[in-house]
Amino acid sequence: MSDPRLSELALDGLWKNNPALVQVLGLCPLLAISNTTVNALGLAIATLVTLLVSNGVVSLIRDWVRAEVRLPVYVMVIASVVTIIELTMNAHFHELYNTLGIFIPLIVTNCIIIARAEGFASRHGFGVSLFDGLMMGMGFGLVLVVLGAMRELIGFGTLLDGADQLFGPIAIDWGVRVLPEQMTFLLALMPPGAFIGLGLLVAFKQAIDQRSARRARAAKAARPAEPAAEAVG
Repeated sequence: MSDPRLSELALDGLWKNNPALVQVLGLCPLLAISNTTVNALGLAIATLVTLLVSNGVVSLIRDWVRAEVRLPVYVMVIASVVTIIELTMNAHFHELYNTLGIFIPLIVTNCIIIARAEGFASRHGFGVSLFDGLMMGMGFGLVLVVLGAMRELIGFGTLLDGADQLFGPIAIDWGVRVLPEQMTFLLALMPPGAFIGLGLLVAFKQAIDQRSARRARAAKAARPAEPAAEAVG
């Protein structure tokens, strides 16, 4: 199978086939842990690394794994990667690890990971599979971080509060208060707020896509028609 162009993979992962906004996969961690920017960023990085490494490993072993056992093997690869990430976070980012809790090991069951392993990495070369994992991970992570920033800003009135949990003591003063406490809205931190926020992001993407489509149709209609070729007598 021929490998797709890198530009197509980048556009798919970041926009056209974004895992969160188009495929609507991985909603459990996306909605549950995105109540702050730092939590969202931590889970986004963990998911991106998992996608990157699992795609690469699956691509390398795809010719040696029998079709009958490919899914259990892929799940074992993903589980191994997630275990390493979990132990690393527990050792070096313990406060953030405690905050994210069960949602770190639950990356194993994230539909995005197994979908890219089975649907893409098992059919393409190592380099392009790594790039696909990177773009899909970045696309998912960007939505996660934007949603986390929205909910933190509206619910707490802050941005990057607790950044030292991820970036260390250097980031202890990175958090800023944007809104006074009396202007915050608790609903943004609750599950309905997560669904509303994601719905707004999906609607925003759809509006942009529809506007681009209308412009393309208008530009095509405005082009002068090509003269018909003269019949050869």
